[in-house]
Amino acid sequence: MGTPQAGAAPASGQEMLMQFLPLIVMFVIFWFLLIRPQQKRAKVHKQMLAELKRGDHVMTSSGLLGRILEIDDEQVLLESGEAKLRVSRGSIGGVIPAKGGKDTKEEK
Repeated sequence: MGTPQAGAAPASGQEMLMQFLPLIVMFVIFWFLLIRPQQKRAKVHKQMLAELKRGDHVMTSSGLLGRILEIDDEQVLLESGEAKLRVSRGSIGGVIPAKGGKDTKEEK
């Protein structure tokens, strides 16, 4: 049942390439449509986190808005209204422009 036929020749390298060609093409498509853009977004996000500074207005990935009061390597102290929240630095989703383009309050 699994034995080759007497007249059948072994598959050549070109035939094997043609069998794997659809898989190779699918991988290339996934690379350019999914993997590469995700790596670019991660790089931009990492750069944004490195450039955070005191006084920046930010939005967390959960949607909280606040102004950075203190920042260290792992945590950020945010002022959101009357509340002060300590969040992970990685949870900062992005920097948002302050109203009017500049901070209305001066840094202490």
